[in-house]
Amino acid sequence: MNMDSTSGGTRNERRGTSWIGIGLVTALAALTLACSGGAPKASRAPLTERQRDSVIGASRLPGAQGVRGALRAQDSMQARANRADSVQ
Repeated sequence: MNMDSTSGGTRNERRGTSWIGIGLVTALAALTLACSGGAPKASRAPLTERQRDSVIGASRLPGAQGVRGALRAQDSMQARANRADSVQ
């Protein structure tokens, strides 16, 4: 039996404990780095309602066809209003 006189345990027990400690320190460091956020990300300008609707209309989401139809109707109404304004 290989007993260590200072700790009362075997050398293998002490080595196991040190590896656990190293693992815990490594995990803590990785967690700290992951949660730090890193470099700030460039923020994008918010989309307008029309841009959001265009993105939804271009997708394959349920209801996207209705959004496309509403956008076409809005464009048609705007074109009609522009023609009426140019006549006056």
